[in-house]
Amino acid sequence: MNAREKRKFNTNYAKYLRLLVLQGYSKATIDNYSRGIRRLATWWDKCPDQRLKKIHFEDYFSQLIQTHSWSTIKCDRNAIMHYWRLVLERDWEYIDLVKPPTVKHLPDILVADEINQTLHCVHQIHYEVYFYTVYTLGIRLSEALYLQISDIDGKTKRVHIHEGKGCKDRFVILPDNTYHVLQQFWLTHHDKKWIFPSLQRDRHDTPMDKGSAQKALQLALSEANIHKHCSVHNLRHSFATHCIENGMDLRSLQELLGHESPKTTAIYTQLTDTLQQNNNTIVNTFVDLIAMPLIPQTRGVSDEN
Repeated sequence: MNAREKRKFNTNYAKYLRLLVLQGYSKATIDNYSRGIRRLATWWDKCPDQRLKKIHFEDYFSQLIQTHSWSTIKCDRNAIMHYWRLVLERDWEYIDLVKPPTVKHLPDILVADEINQTLHCVHQIHYEVYFYTVYTLGIRLSEALYLQISDIDGKTKRVHIHEGKGCKDRFVILPDNTYHVLQQFWLTHHDKKWIFPSLQRDRHDTPMDKGSAQKALQLALSEANIHKHCSVHNLRHSFATHCIENGMDLRSLQELLGHESPKTTAIYTQLTDTLQQNNNTIVNTFVDLIAMPLIPQTRGVSDEN
């Protein structure tokens, strides 16, 4: 992309991000849509605009489908549609060019031994603690990345998830082992805001990058000789399955995972339900089966901290 096109794209891209925020989209959606537009701009090597015709989009999506999932294809299609409407102020007329098939796959589930094997093959402590946290809390990839110090409540043994899928807040159970691991892990970096701060020195005010986390998991799965098709999200699937196997009722699990509920008032059951203590016991039972990451001791830090 030459300098002129780069300047034009930077202007349009900044406008796109600003308008997505004003439209009330979640951080995760904005992240996905912006990635889709960057991907298109890289392929086109120009600022995406009305110069792109049907034949160009046919070529673009034809090559994209060779390397990405239908979920990504659908997300990029929606990103382009919104970019055309918000930034170029015109309809994108090729919405029917891409029609992802309706496929319902059952996700691969990792048993406790496989999770232990995988964590053992993660050689950087921040990734090991991150994967352990995703699994033991049963939360989404971005929900874990954006965890802040203030979200962890050691007294009530809950974690506050902000703006999850559908921009909904919820509380999840904080197992005793997870609380201990997060306390020890924080002592290794002392970040004032993030549980998992960025590993890049020039981005210290942002959370860890999701792409690097996914790559780290794939490397660990390969080293552990586990051939199931798993991403970070499969740790959440595994958590949910283990909850059911250990006796948690579906209603409680639905609230824990933040899935859509037919009754809005059901959100209050996670605050007052008498099953809360039983659910805490259930989660701790199988979380105890996962070996806790050994956090390197930080010199000069007293036990009182």
